Amino acid sequence: MFEVSVEYSFAAGHALRGYKGKCENVHGHNYKVRVSVEGEKLNPIGLLIDFTDLKAALKGLVEQFDHHFLNDIEPFKETNPSAENLACYLATELQKKIKDKSVNVSNVTVWETDTTTASYRPPSGS
Repeated sequence: MFEVSVEYSFAAGHALRGYKGKCENVHGHNYKVRVSVEGEKLNPIGLLIDFTDLKAALKGLVEQFDHHFLNDIEPFKETNPSAENLACYLATELQKKIKDKSVNVSNVTVWETDTTTASYRPPSGS
């Protein structure tokens, strides 16, 4: 099994609904996202997926969040904009953008700070 990863950073604000503590207040983060995809076969030139294509797909998804308030953007108008939910959303939406159906998102990790992360691993066969 081969695995390829790319990272992208963005800044955004959010407030956690129902949280009892500082994070229920509006605040921001300099997020970093790492997306990993996996597959069993390489293409004819020896790539699982082009890094440039994968990074462009990730950038296309997170640009809508950059320098915005996450609570005002779908799907986070209803879903709490936690790092966990952000990782799940990005994994689900990124899989839809990958043209080669033999390549699957294996993991998305979201950093809210230098020392705090949340990861999502889609179920096998998703």
